[in-house]
Amino acid sequence: MGEIEQKPSPGSRLGAPENSGVSTLEHGQKLPPTPSGKLMSIKIQMLDDTQEAFEVPQRAPGKVLLDAVCNHLNLVEGDYFGLEFPDHKKITVWLDLLKPIVKQIRRPKHVVVKFVVKFFPPDHTQLQEELTRYLFALQVKQDLAQGRLTCNDTSAALLISHIVQSEIGDFDEASDREHLAKNKYIPQQDALEDKIVEFHHNHIGQTPAESDFQLLEIARRLEMYGIRLHPAKDREGTKINLAVANTGILVFQGFTKINAFNWAKVRKLSFKRKRFLIKLRPDANSSYQDTLEFLMASRDFCKSFWKICVEHHAFFRLFEEPKPKPKPVLFSRGSSFRFSGRTQKQVLDYVKEGGHKKVQFERKHSKIQSIRSLATPPTEPNSEVPKQAQQRASPPPGAAPEPRRRGGRSPAGSGKAAGAPRAPAEEEEEDGAAANAEDRSPQSKAQPPQPSTGSLTGSPHLSELSINSQGGAVPASVILSPNLSPDTKQSSPLVSPLLNDQACPRTDDEEEGRRKRFPTDKAYFIAKEVSTTERTYLKDLEVITSWFQSTVSKEDAMPEALKSLIFPNFEPLHKFHTSFLKETEQRLALWEGRSNAHIRGDYQRIGDVLLKNIQGMKQLAAHLWKHSEALEALETGIRSSRRLENLCRDFELQKVCYLPLNTFLLRPLHRLMHYKQVLERLCKHHPPSHPDFRDCRAALAEITEMVAQLHGTMIKMENFQKLHELKKDLIGIDNLVIPGREFIRLGSLSKLSGKGLQQRMFFLFNDVLLYTSRGLTASNQFKVHGQLPLYGMTIEESEDEWGVPHCLTLRGQRQSIIVAASSRSEMEKWVEDIQMAIDLAEKSSGPTPEFLASSPPDNKSPDEATVADQESEDDLSASRTSLERQAPHRGNTMVHVCWHRNTSVSMVDFSVAVENQLSGNLLRKFKNSNGWQKLWVVFTNFCLFFYKSHQDNHPLASLPLLGYSLTIPSESEDIHKDYVFKLHFKSHVYYFRAESEYTFERWMEVIRSATSSASRTHILSHKESHVY
Repeated sequence: MGEIEQKPSPGSRLGAPENSGVSTLEHGQKLPPTPSGKLMSIKIQMLDDTQEAFEVPQRAPGKVLLDAVCNHLNLVEGDYFGLEFPDHKKITVWLDLLKPIVKQIRRPKHVVVKFVVKFFPPDHTQLQEELTRYLFALQVKQDLAQGRLTCNDTSAALLISHIVQSEIGDFDEASDREHLAKNKYIPQQDALEDKIVEFHHNHIGQTPAESDFQLLEIARRLEMYGIRLHPAKDREGTKINLAVANTGILVFQGFTKINAFNWAKVRKLSFKRKRFLIKLRPDANSSYQDTLEFLMASRDFCKSFWKICVEHHAFFRLFEEPKPKPKPVLFSRGSSFRFSGRTQKQVLDYVKEGGHKKVQFERKHSKIQSIRSLATPPTEPNSEVPKQAQQRASPPPGAAPEPRRRGGRSPAGSGKAAGAPRAPAEEEEEDGAAANAEDRSPQSKAQPPQPSTGSLTGSPHLSELSINSQGGAVPASVILSPNLSPDTKQSSPLVSPLLNDQACPRTDDEEEGRRKRFPTDKAYFIAKEVSTTERTYLKDLEVITSWFQSTVSKEDAMPEALKSLIFPNFEPLHKFHTSFLKETEQRLALWEGRSNAHIRGDYQRIGDVLLKNIQGMKQLAAHLWKHSEALEALETGIRSSRRLENLCRDFELQKVCYLPLNTFLLRPLHRLMHYKQVLERLCKHHPPSHPDFRDCRAALAEITEMVAQLHGTMIKMENFQKLHELKKDLIGIDNLVIPGREFIRLGSLSKLSGKGLQQRMFFLFNDVLLYTSRGLTASNQFKVHGQLPLYGMTIEESEDEWGVPHCLTLRGQRQSIIVAASSRSEMEKWVEDIQMAIDLAEKSSGPTPEFLASSPPDNKSPDEATVADQESEDDLSASRTSLERQAPHRGNTMVHVCWHRNTSVSMVDFSVAVENQLSGNLLRKFKNSNGWQKLWVVFTNFCLFFYKSHQDNHPLASLPLLGYSLTIPSESEDIHKDYVFKLHFKSHVYYFRAESEYTFERWMEVIRSATSSASRTHILSHKESHVY
């Protein structure tokens, strides 16, 4: 008997191999039999605008057709998609997966069913497969073209630039304009063409998968992402639009969102005729009525929207598919409609546990082949966006037979559990499943994940590479500190594919080729540093001008006087530096040779741009003088108002606030120092005869004058900010922040007692030495055990007396203690600083005030007393400090880093760190990975913060550097690349590659300042500080 010839299927368009079947059944569940009988042909329009014909039995439920399409595409994560079609009343509806197709599609020959995205997850990083992200990108492209995804011109141009990058590859102006002329991605595209081309130039080397990822990253931030508007009216007859999303039900007026009802607030959804009803949970703080009513165009429109709401609630909120209701004995009341299929949690669990091989597929509109990689670390140098290190098990046997596709073979199918098809009842009231689903909702039993600045949510443990994630296990590449154990009860908030060692987004050849296209002059890289750090500075300003201001405007917690002191003094700076950045980047574009100007050499300089803008900054000096006043006023306001304190604390828990809030208020003062350093390097590099030397020297004189004027304010405010930051980490202090007190050093020492050596955290000020232990409170603060006034104290080395290495005896007037440092160098730093502090205390007049607290005075306003009564005992025993943060934010502060790394850091180190901020692109490689991963990296506050790109608003991971050693890889490590440095702490090893010798040296310089703080060669006093 001859073998049946296997004809190529239409699925070869996406390179789909023979499908082995993916079962979505629960254990012990049986598939419903596929109905036999007459077949009917249904045309499906795919997301790439092609059409495929599928033949299915007439009596088959809608699920059979959806499974056939997913198998045709070899799509594993098909649960996010659906089939929509116009019914006999021309209303676009979703295909019901449980009802027979023939009862839904009356005239299949004349209907084209569309395969589209149905459920848009809150974060596109939850989509595990490249193919899924590709289909989502096609949906975004389609929504843009149809005017459904509305946005401003800049966002639209940026979105289209990523689409163009994925379709035609790297930038070429002639090709770009020709391609844009043939393809219309958005109405009125011609007006945006120059901006699209400009953005596309920035994507050189970006693979199609990276472009998809970036496209979705930008799109998900837009208000209309994944939104389908349903016209309605409110009780007053005002025209509005209703929509449903993963978070709940949204209300729009035009394209502006005016209200949102979170699923947690919704008690019941129902409809009566054409009235859509939302019953809310009782809320004393809400002004809304118990039940909201909206009027829609007809009963069919209303029922269609109600069904969509029921499905979204079930998919995003339930652990598992809701069970069918038992059939009533006599008559039924309400609809029998229910959600059918896997919930998002089941999809994520299935993908996490399953296993599927890499599949090569072809993008219809792209000239570039892509590799769909899953789970296994790719060895190809050209692999796409890194995936999570989560293996998938092979699909279980027993997959159901699939309907035949016209002209092709019958593929092995996959089926989801489905009950017998049931027609909905036609009674007047039909209730949704939302009413009684809370007990199975993942969000109902746990608090929503709190944003953090890179530390594992809720975990007190310090991670070596902390990741912000939402659900899912911590990937293998996340290495916890070796002397700690991870808190397995807390889930990592956002498992991002960007931070694993599983792939390399760019090949080495591509990177080398890219380098050769750019200038090699050191001055160019100095100018580029101005651009990269300016990007980070603008993002930091936006934390205040945009994010914090938006938070403040939503709640009446900040006095108007304080608002007028903060925001009007930051907004002019943001506007000015936005223009400055644009001018700098335009100059770099000319320098790089993107036009013929570089041939004449007119634009291979940056001094004139810096001189012009620094002169412009002098006009803003009045605003800079106000920043210290704003910082003091904010702290005063927080001490007097618990509502303002809570608002600021909650804001610090947002991902965008990756540093303490009061640090951002000092950023403009710090930025002046960066300009001064850059100009010093330029003047040192250029000979006096260079055409750029005169402008650079003039700009340096201008900025030096500004720094000198603000120098005293800067020193005072840094100490003020540091004292308030430390106060958040301490329990049992009344009066840490008092006039004249200066912070000198903090760090971990071992204290010798009757129980032996015990680790303690020491805080040295110019008048007192505190020692503390790490508390067991929810906020992970340090409890003060004792204080030693420095007046009259003596210090002596006592290794021989006690037989303990690196041992010191501190003899105070009332108490003596014996402490031991972790190394000789640490002991020398402490001896030097303590001796300096003793000398300062001897010169000061007046005794040290009593330091430890019993019960601090409560200066909160009377109307907030009820809130204060709810605070915990630990909170009441601690002073009410600015921006006190709870557990999600406490594990990654400098105090905790020093505790876990058994080291110390001084105020001089903090001052040096302020000067040594840096940002830019680096390639990163783990010890056991094959490829290099491109990341946007920001160094500040003794820490590396990792972003996918400079456009991101918050870091996805952070790496505290205290305790790490910085070296260059040895020959035995087999790293045959230029400009590579190595970070190493115990068993944790990271390699980073810079783009040039200059940037390599700069990264080495700034990281060295954080990994090893050298002992002083001079002493600071309260009147003589580190010279900037």
